[in-house]
Amino acid sequence: MPRKRKNKRYFTKITEIAINAYNNCEDQRLKNKIYNRFIHYPFNKLSENVIHTYKTYYFDVPYEDVKASVVAFLNEKIHKFNGDNGRAFSYFTVVARNYLFNENNANYARMKARDDMSKIDTSRNIVNEVVAYNAKESKSDFIDQYVEYIDTHLFDLFLKDRDRAIADSINELFRTRADLYSYNKKALYILIRERTGVHTQYITKVVGRLKRIYAELLVEYNRDGYLSNSYKLKEFDE
Repeated sequence: MPRKRKNKRYFTKITEIAINAYNNCEDQRLKNKIYNRFIHYPFNKLSENVIHTYKTYYFDVPYEDVKASVVAFLNEKIHKFNGDNGRAFSYFTVVARNYLFNENNANYARMKARDDMSKIDTSRNIVNEVVAYNAKESKSDFIDQYVEYIDTHLFDLFLKDRDRAIADSINELFRTRADLYSYNKKALYILIRERTGVHTQYITKVVGRLKRIYAELLVEYNRDGYLSNSYKLKEFDE
């Protein structure tokens, strides 16, 4: 009799349904059953894969302890998942990755403060490699989510068509940010003015508003490891 093939997909639609059921369930015993049967293994495998994908050099505890801490963090954030967050797999991958990045950088800072610099491997510039790479990846991910948030809430954030056009042009620059750094501040203002046909004073007003929104959303992202499209801004008056 042929052996049954093992399904290599560990995080499936059933996992996402189970997570939603877990979050909507008020019976703790039933929640535990749902978690143990449908969620624990996918969280464990996801944590394992994220650790292997994003190399973290500054954890001074065994691998299994690192994995357990990632799983624990996913459990801590599981209640924040809903349909607005997109697919469960993508959402929890980002949460796990950002947790690793933040912990890795914090561990490096503690190592630097505690240890003599001679103990750090100087044969290659690992500090710059890891810290710069993690920071770049995390910032890029935040900007992607920030752009999506502005797209979703553009008509709520800006009541005038003129301001919406300016904000949309600025958001498009963030979306195609590979070219953003080739412009200085004055050139960016000129580019936006050409796209929208409005005076600089109106651009300055919208830029100021977007800066405040950016700062608030960045705090939210750093705290939770992701940016929910359902997040309500504190700064919401025109």
